[in-house]
Amino acid sequence: MHRLSERDVMIVLALFVGISCGLAAVLLKSSIDFLHHSITSWFSGEVYNYLYILYPGVGMLLAMLFVKYVVKDNIGHGVTKVLLAVSKNESKIRSHNMWTSMAASSVTIGFGGSVGAEAPIVYTGAAIGSNVARYMGLSYKNMTILLGCGAAGAVAGIFKAPLAGVLFTLEILLFNISMTSILPLLLATISATVISYIFLGPNPPFECTISPFEMNNIPFYIILGLFCSMCSVYFTRMTLWLEDKIKSIERPYLRWGIAALSLGLLIFLFPPLFGEGYGCLHGLLNGGEINMEGKTVLSFMLDNAWMVPVFFLLVLILKVFSMSLTNAGGGVGGTFGPTLFMGAIAGFIVSRTINLIGGDISVPEQNFVLVGMAGLMAGVMQAPMTAIFLIADMTGGYDLLIPLILTATISYAVTRSIEPYSIYTKRIAKKGELLTHDSDQAVLTLLKTGDLIETDFMTVKIDATLGELVDVVSKSSRNIFPVIDSRKHFQGFVSLEDIRRDMFKTDQYDTLHVYNFMRSTPAYVYTDEKMDSVMNKFEKTGAWNLPVVDQDRTYIGFVSKSKIFSAYREQLKQVSHD
Repeated sequence: MHRLSERDVMIVLALFVGISCGLAAVLLKSSIDFLHHSITSWFSGEVYNYLYILYPGVGMLLAMLFVKYVVKDNIGHGVTKVLLAVSKNESKIRSHNMWTSMAASSVTIGFGGSVGAEAPIVYTGAAIGSNVARYMGLSYKNMTILLGCGAAGAVAGIFKAPLAGVLFTLEILLFNISMTSILPLLLATISATVISYIFLGPNPPFECTISPFEMNNIPFYIILGLFCSMCSVYFTRMTLWLEDKIKSIERPYLRWGIAALSLGLLIFLFPPLFGEGYGCLHGLLNGGEINMEGKTVLSFMLDNAWMVPVFFLLVLILKVFSMSLTNAGGGVGGTFGPTLFMGAIAGFIVSRTINLIGGDISVPEQNFVLVGMAGLMAGVMQAPMTAIFLIADMTGGYDLLIPLILTATISYAVTRSIEPYSIYTKRIAKKGELLTHDSDQAVLTLLKTGDLIETDFMTVKIDATLGELVDVVSKSSRNIFPVIDSRKHFQGFVSLEDIRRDMFKTDQYDTLHVYNFMRSTPAYVYTDEKMDSVMNKFEKTGAWNLPVVDQDRTYIGFVSKSKIFSAYREQLKQVSHD
């Protein structure tokens, strides 16, 4: 491939990555379906509920043991890991992630873990793109593009939605990309979608029967958007809080036992919480009812018209609990699938309640189920374009484009005004490790203080004489001299300008000391400090050089404005993706 231009190389690699991601998506989906069928096809009746108490815990245990003894690495929360790889690890993802996330999530979900397969396949696709780029020796810029191609291909392959794959990468993963880089993304998503069509058939993942859009239903879609925004805030905040609480149980097997038992009981009472929950969505998307007779002791609730939305409201609320129990208890899965599930349930609750209250007013419930999926995705992921076109693509619901846009926009706008970060970015944003579409902020996030420390400054002791200082000056190529004590703690600095008048007065070499010339520093920089914080210190102090110390003030080196500006320019070239 050395004879090809860089552009041609990227096109070939994007096609390869897209095909690989399409095959990975087919394999993951087929594995989950195979396991699910294997454990549920041979029994029926009342036994159903009791076995489903045990299955999710078994899957979680198998996944936990696999991660602990085989993988020996944290592979959960795939989308967040991809974001961190781009911002902290030069878009490099370990090679084992090309298969380990799929293996662990297929066992987790196949046995009934209440999570989604989409985040693991995104992590897998991104890992494929990253490792192909690393094998080919590509730059950070092109490695990031191929990583995005892998993620986009994974989304396109699992949902048969090429446009949504591109939008997912642009809105959620890639912080800044030019139009010239769109072509590899498009090729990756198209090739992944074709592979998915070949092996899984041409039908969309969520076939539905929708009714024509009616303008008089717009107020109800606005209500749905507001409801989805409330659910989105609940989803994000409750998920993070619950996972932290469950993971605070330090003993892993005790944590697994509590999570497995709790999850089993939730599924025993509310069977739609089993696995991804997509099975019950097909009925709702086609205007059908869900029959729970013999599947739960709470099936009596569905005999009363007014209790039906109450039952599903409980399902919506508890889906966050079942998802968090699965992930924190040892399982591997994502929040992408649960977001779609909860959005559909939210749409059903709103439409069924309107139909019960409205009397002569009637709304098509399947339309609201479909639009609700986009509404919750737009709020939770804060990616409205991805939500709109993903739902339209995978359901064939382009006839409902107006309500999709309306509901997703309202949900996104209201959610963002309350919760500025998505479920994927909230934790890393607090650590200052989040890349954004703001190129300046993205560059500062990528720059690492530790890489910019200059250590060629010659130090002097605080009690050294002027003569000893002049001797150090004669051997140094720098004009700043850090002053340290006997424990190498930074005390201040002396500049060449400070001693220029006295350095030739040989009669004072033994009477004057370093502390007579020393200046104190206006600020300290720490080795692990974020670059935006470092730049704020330069701006406030007006200094051109600042000392770098560790937490006990041991001197390490200096960081300079000129070095930062030079590194900034180089990094900006990489971030721009021109």
